[in-house]
Amino acid sequence: MQSLDIISINIWHIVISLCNLLILYLMLKKFLYKPVKKVLAERQAAIDSRYHDADEAKSEALKAQAEWNEKMAAADQEAAGIVSSAVESANRQSSAILGETKERADRMISRARAEAEAERRRAEDDIKTQIADVSVILAGKILDREINAEDHSDLIDSFISEIGE
Repeated sequence: MQSLDIISINIWHIVISLCNLLILYLMLKKFLYKPVKKVLAERQAAIDSRYHDADEAKSEALKAQAEWNEKMAAADQEAAGIVSSAVESANRQSSAILGETKERADRMISRARAEAEAERRRAEDDIKTQIADVSVILAGKILDREINAEDHSDLIDSFISEIGE
């Protein structure tokens, strides 16, 4: 029977072992499991906070990018408006300068025409006078008679006016 003592089951040993196991479990739970779980929860909270911050930063970056795109579009539009305004102003100035230049040229042409007409009249008058003088001298030599200068001048004027017409 001795061999049975070695194989025998002792209930008290089992109960004590179970109590030891239970005590060990409670101690591990209190001193190890709860702090580890707390550290893991803190780490998870920190990670979640970082993800949240990253999402906020991403949304702010997208918002800033949208605002920047809007500002760039507005700046492009404003630049196009400025260029359009400058082109329009340049066209107006060009038209004004061209109109002024044309007006000056027209005045110069009309002044030149008037001067040419006046010069032509003066030349005609000079020619008439010279013809009259030559005619008087010629008539005086040909007729060799006495004609008063006034009658002679009237005769020559009528002759010249007939020639001029």
